[in-house]
Amino acid sequence: MNTVFIAGHARLPSGMAAQSIYQTLTITAEIDKKYGVIVAAGCTLATDHGKDFVQQLLRGHSLQDGIEKPVELIKKHYLGKAGNALSSALKDLYKQYQSCYEQT
Repeated sequence: MNTVFIAGHARLPSGMAAQSIYQTLTITAEIDKKYGVIVAAGCTLATDHGKDFVQQLLRGHSLQDGIEKPVELIKKHYLGKAGNALSSALKDLYKQYQSCYEQT
């Protein structure tokens, strides 16, 4: 298998539909081992449309290039209440990636 599965987590703001189901927001990503490219991504937003939108924003980005660009894309294009939580979860996911791959 040429990919790994990594997750990042962040606390959701109160008053969101997803917050009544989950206490935290999770972003998951299937990442190519060699190039660090996000092959597929998912998150625990309440709507399929929101989940698909986040997938479109993240797919194709290489974590070897850092996390600033995808965080900027989230901030610029996702204008819902979970924007800060998505950014935080993405940064957490990147920390997990770094701890696994950039120390070797």
